[in-house]
Amino acid sequence: MEQIPVSLTVNGKKVQRFVEPRTLLIHFLREELDLTGPHIGCETSHCGACTVDMNGMSVKSCTVFAVQANGAELTTIEGMANPDGTLSALQEGFRQMHGLQCGFCTPGMITRAHTLLKENPNPTEDEIRMGISGNLCRCTGYQNIVKAIQYAAAKLNGTDIQEAAE
Repeated sequence: MEQIPVSLTVNGKKVQRFVEPRTLLIHFLREELDLTGPHIGCETSHCGACTVDMNGMSVKSCTVFAVQANGAELTTIEGMANPDGTLSALQEGFRQMHGLQCGFCTPGMITRAHTLLKENPNPTEDEIRMGISGNLCRCTGYQNIVKAIQYAAAKLNGTDIQEAAE
């Protein structure tokens, strides 16, 4: 089958590959770049486990062809840590506030929350719930995920951080 060249920046690194036109971005990330943080969940865009940041917007990589990402800047969960390797405010928030259980949805949740906090640095609880509504979690009930995002927002804004969840 025909191969098409794609060139993009993923987590700050320029990558170039040849791909089949039908290759989904999620498969490109996982199989070509060995970035297994974005998960393959429903493959229908309903669960959000495959969420990545593409040019400053959250996208579900199971519904984007790799060729559509040509020239794009992508950030996956692997690119969320601080430059010195320490946890980002969101990663720390999920850890401190017990925002994960099985962890399957966590990469997509953190990636979506990252973009949400860029769009709205000080969201209300309702805005957080609406902002992550495209990402499903079957374990947590969302309460601690919301607290984790609030924790990160407070840390990024330099305001008081609430105590860890029980």
